[in-house]
Amino acid sequence: MQSLIDLQKKLVPDLLEVLQKRYDILHSIRLAQPIGRRPLAQSLGLTERTLRAEADFLKEQDLLDYRTSGMILTESGVAVLEELQELIGAMKGINTMQEKIKRRFGLDEVIIVHGDSDESPWTKKELGKYCANSIKSRLQVKDIIAVTGGTTTLEAAAAMTADFAAGKDITFVPARGGLGEDISHQANAIAAKMAEKTGATHKVLYAPDQISPEIQVSMLQEPSIKEVLKLIKSPSIVVHGIGEAFKMARRRDTPDAVIEQMKSEQAAGEAFGYYFDMDGRVVHRVPTIGLQLKDLAQSREVIAVAGGKSKGQAIRSYLKGAVKTTVLITDEAAAGQLIDEND
Repeated sequence: MQSLIDLQKKLVPDLLEVLQKRYDILHSIRLAQPIGRRPLAQSLGLTERTLRAEADFLKEQDLLDYRTSGMILTESGVAVLEELQELIGAMKGINTMQEKIKRRFGLDEVIIVHGDSDESPWTKKELGKYCANSIKSRLQVKDIIAVTGGTTTLEAAAAMTADFAAGKDITFVPARGGLGEDISHQANAIAAKMAEKTGATHKVLYAPDQISPEIQVSMLQEPSIKEVLKLIKSPSIVVHGIGEAFKMARRRDTPDAVIEQMKSEQAAGEAFGYYFDMDGRVVHRVPTIGLQLKDLAQSREVIAVAGGKSKGQAIRSYLKGAVKTTVLITDEAAAGQLIDEND
């Protein structure tokens, strides 16, 4: 396939450009449908006139339909989009990128979705969809799934369906406590939403993300917390995001002196309250109640999901220092930051 694509690029480059544009339109409609022409044009960086002409062509081919609420894909449109994914991936070199990242960081699987989640909320939804599918494909009976907070894991919860874990008797647990921010983005809320969407059970961790050592010792004696921690410490599957070091430090109200120290040590990424430099060394750790980095080794699967060009260096720093990661789900923009030009 690659040799054919290379020939087409030389002989009929316009054909591939048109194919890419129409794929982007169908792909974006599928993620956001129903959607009007104006917001779709703005998202894709097209003029409304150009988008109208392309949409009319795709409608003539019975690939999309116009509704009062906006454009939607037809069954034929969905089928064509799915058939195009492999071709578009080959055109963009995504399969090659996936293999390079797998080898570099010793991962079992890498999934790269189209776009940049910094620029498009629909790309973040796609990350969530692939994350949900990845979890589903790995489920076993009576699995315990520990999940961290964040906007991307929230999208994974939104993508789950009632048949997600049929007959498997699984339990969702929060990997960490809360950060004191929007409750819908916290691990407790996301674990609860995943359970609600799938008909599974869940447990709640009644503890903040960071507390003083004295209070932590006291809280660890609480029977309800001990019960949940026992599950959190031995999950079958861990699903987590990766944060930018200084953005996460500010969200945790980290003292200025600590932030300056982290800057001097070139902190880049954060996960589970651990901050990593570009060589994967832990340069700062927040004492918290919940899943610790060393606990990942006990899990059967560890799925990291994060995207956006701004997170490329954070993802790289985490993967270099991770105790265990089996699957990375990211987007094109972040993936490009994980591969050196000399690879």
